[in-house]
Amino acid sequence: MAKLIVKSGKNELVLKKSRTLVGIKPKSKSVKASDVGVKAEVLSHLGGFKVVTLDRGRGSVDKKLDEVRTKKEVAVGTHVYHVEGSKRPLVPTGEIYIIFEDGCNAEEKQIVLDEYALALVETRPNNTIIAKVTVNSPNPLKVAQSLSKISMVKVAEPDLDTLLDEYAVTIGDPLLKHAWHLKNPGFVADIEYRLKKDADSKVVDAWNRMGNIGSNKIVVAVIDNGFDLTHPDLSQKIFKPYDLWNQSAEIIQGDPRFTHGTPCASVAVAGADGEGMVGSAPNAKFMPISGTSFSIRATEEMFETAVKNGADIISCSWGTTDPSFAPGPLKEAAIAKAAREGRNGKGCVILYAAGNDDLDYLSYYATHPDVIAVGASTSQDEHASYSNRGRELTIVAPSNGDWPILAAKANWDEGTSLRGPGAFRYWADGKSRGANYKHFGGTSSSTPLVAGICALMLSENPDLSAKEVKDILIKTADKIGSPSAYVNGHSVKYGYGRVNADKAVAEAIRRRDAKNNPKPVIEENVAKGRGLFKFTVERQPSSGYGVQIGVFAEYGNVLIAAEQLQSEFDSPTVVNINELRGKTVYKVVIGPFATKSAATKVWKKVIASGRDAFVTNLKNLK
Repeated sequence: MAKLIVKSGKNELVLKKSRTLVGIKPKSKSVKASDVGVKAEVLSHLGGFKVVTLDRGRGSVDKKLDEVRTKKEVAVGTHVYHVEGSKRPLVPTGEIYIIFEDGCNAEEKQIVLDEYALALVETRPNNTIIAKVTVNSPNPLKVAQSLSKISMVKVAEPDLDTLLDEYAVTIGDPLLKHAWHLKNPGFVADIEYRLKKDADSKVVDAWNRMGNIGSNKIVVAVIDNGFDLTHPDLSQKIFKPYDLWNQSAEIIQGDPRFTHGTPCASVAVAGADGEGMVGSAPNAKFMPISGTSFSIRATEEMFETAVKNGADIISCSWGTTDPSFAPGPLKEAAIAKAAREGRNGKGCVILYAAGNDDLDYLSYYATHPDVIAVGASTSQDEHASYSNRGRELTIVAPSNGDWPILAAKANWDEGTSLRGPGAFRYWADGKSRGANYKHFGGTSSSTPLVAGICALMLSENPDLSAKEVKDILIKTADKIGSPSAYVNGHSVKYGYGRVNADKAVAEAIRRRDAKNNPKPVIEENVAKGRGLFKFTVERQPSSGYGVQIGVFAEYGNVLIAAEQLQSEFDSPTVVNINELRGKTVYKVVIGPFATKSAATKVWKKVIASGRDAFVTNLKNLK
C-alpha cells in the first residue's frame, strides 16, 4: 500500500491508508447509516467526519469509498490514515496551512491555489494562509505533499485530527470526608486504610484562611470529552458551554466511549450544595468545552472559545507523548495567545497534565513554556509511579497511586472490568459511595485539582497575571520526597513540589494587599529610633483581644513596627512594656478589639502579609 509523507508540526509523518476505516460527512443528521453503506460507526466525530467501516463485500476500501462519495446523502468522504506502526486513526480535515516564501505576492499565491483548485479560507500575517480542498482538488495530503515541493512555498501542513490521550487512571456534602486530596486526616473515612496525614493539597486550609470557598465570578474552562451536564454537582454551574464537534452550545452526551470530562470537571468545580462531593473551587463557574482534538483549526478554536467567553482558567487533562503528534508552531501559538492575551491581557491560566506513561518526558502539550504542567503525588506524599517526569514539570498534586480520588461519574459511564464486576467497576474496594460517583485518578485528576486552586487564588486577587499565578504555585509548593531529588529547587519527579493551596492563597492575598496598601518608606532616623513623633498616650485596660506581632528590645524597632502596622492594617496599635531577664522589652499588638472573632479577622490579614502573629487575650498583657 502506498505511503505518504506529510509535515505535521515539528515532525514528518509517514502515513498509510487504513484498510478498513473511512470518514464521511452526511449532508444532514437525519441520514441513516444504512442509506450510505455504513457497516459500523467507530467514532462519531474526528476532524468533522464520522469514522466508519463500510459494508464493502469483497471490494477494496478505495472502491467502496468512491461509491459512497457519489451518494446524494454524503457531502464528503475521505480515507482514514495511520502513522506507520500505529493503530491510531488520523483524518485530514481538508484544510492546509501554507507559509509562502518572503516576497511572494498575492497574485503568485493565487496561482498556487488555482493550480490545486483550493479555496482561500483565511489570510494571516507572516505570509501565511489557510486553504481548503474543493470537489475539484486532489486528496489534501497529496496536495500538501506537492505544495511543499514548490519553490514559492516554505511550509505546507495539512490539518490532521486524531484522538489524544486522556490522562486518567480509572480503577474502577457527605462525601467531603472522602476528599483526602483536599484534607488528609491519615485514613480513609469508611474503611481501615492508613494514609499519610497532611499529604494533601491544603485546600480546606485555604478555604479557612479565605473565610469562603471562592468567588462565583471566576470561570474555569475544562476542555475534554464526555461531560454529563445533568450531574447534580455540575448542572447548576454551567457557563457558556460549547461543543467543537457540532459547533454549538449543545454538548454531545451519552456516548459510553467518552466519560472523562465529568470526573475531571468535578475535581475542580463540583459545587458545595450540601450533597455529594465538592471540588477545590466549589463556587467557580464551569465552562465545558467539549471535543479534544489534534487538529490545528480545532486547537485554535478551543482556546479562542475559552478566551472569547471569559475563561480565567483552562484545564486540559489530555495530550500525547507520541513524538509523531507533538504540537507544532501553530498549535503552540494558539496556546501562547490564550496564555498571554486572555483575561484582558492578564492571560488565561492554562494547565496541562504531565501524562501517565511512566516516562522521563512529559506530554508534549505540557512542555509549553506558558502552561502549568501538573504531575501526580499519592496519599502517602510520594511520587505516583505512572506520572511522567521531566524538567518542564511545574508541580505535582494529590491523585491516586496509593488510594484513589473520589470524583463525579457520568450517568452513561459503564465503568471498567479491570477489577471485576459490580461495584468494582467503579470503586477500588468494591464499596459504593453512591451511584453518581466513582474512584478516579491519574494526572487527569491532579490537573483540575490545581486548576481549582488557581481559581481560589484569583478569587482573592483577580489582578494576578497568568505568569504570577504560576510563579506563586512554584514559590509556595511543599518539597516532598527526598531532598536529593531536587536540583536548584526543582525535581524532575515533583517539579517544584506538591501544591499547597493555603500558602498559594496567602501569597495571592499578600500581593493584593501590598499593591493596595504599599508599605510606608521608613526614614533612616525612624529606623534608628530618632526624630520627632506625635504620641497620644493613654492607659489601655487589660481587656479585649489583640494581634501580637512580636517582642522588641530596641525602641526604634517599636516605632517602625507601629508606623507600618497602623498604615497597612488601618488599626490602632498598643504597646506592652515589660521586663524579660532584667531587660526592658516591648510587645507590639494590633488592637484592641472587643471580640476574639474581630481580632481573628485582622490576624488572617497579618498572616497573609507574611508576618508571624497570633491572637492574644489582653488580660495576659498586664
